Amino acid sequence: MQLKGKTVLITGGASGIGLEAAKQFLANGAQVIITGRNQGKLDEAKKVYPAITAIKSDLSDADDTKKLFGQVTQLGGIDILYNNAGVLTDPINLGLADDRHFEDAAYEINVNYLAVIRLNNLFMDMLKSRKESAIINTTSILSFVPSLLEATYAAAKAALHFYTVSLREHLQALSSSVKVFELIPPLVATEMAANMEGKRITTETLVKAFINGLQKDQLNIRVGDTKLAAVLNRLAPKLIFGLVNPERSYKVIASQNTL
Repeated sequence: MQLKGKTVLITGGASGIGLEAAKQFLANGAQVIITGRNQGKLDEAKKVYPAITAIKSDLSDADDTKKLFGQVTQLGGIDILYNNAGVLTDPINLGLADDRHFEDAAYEINVNYLAVIRLNNLFMDMLKSRKESAIINTTSILSFVPSLLEATYAAAKAALHFYTVSLREHLQALSSSVKVFELIPPLVATEMAANMEGKRITTETLVKAFINGLQKDQLNIRVGDTKLAAVLNRLAPKLIFGLVNPERSYKVIASQNTL
């Protein structure tokens, strides 16, 4: 896929993977619009990269998302929609009777899954009208290996993975020019993953592989450990489950039970 001259909208673009993606898209000649809930972070991103356009928006709010669509339309529209935004609640012990389970699950499913569908639906006709366009959904290594401590996050990413595959096939059946990419990262050194255990890769390393995959029309972009994890999940599911859920996970669960 050609990136030069394209306009990309990056959700969750003010920090972490999204901000690094903004940097590298700019370096490849694209115009970049970022959106996020935190105006302070958006302002800081704009200071670092003055060429970007920053729009405050809460993707969990349907009305706010419609406003975002209107603002982007006024700017001339986009060629690439990169659904990068995601949320992760604190570790949850599902074995305990607690209303928090449902509240956190609803929040994560809304932002990590339903908001993606809402945004895709809003921008679909715009993207279909372009000669070459794309939707990019960020899932996770947890989309095919469940996590004991991030159960609803993993469930949302699994749902997003299957939705992404289905959306791609639907658009191909319609002979649409919209390409559907899935970025499947391992554990990345971001603020969200600060309390997770395991080897991390940098956002720069991840996004370099991501951009390379886009340019090669690699629809499923697995980076780092996700390449091996996908194989192990088929051949040795118990092994990969244990690697994703080390002894520490069980200790956290046990400690919550004593609170």
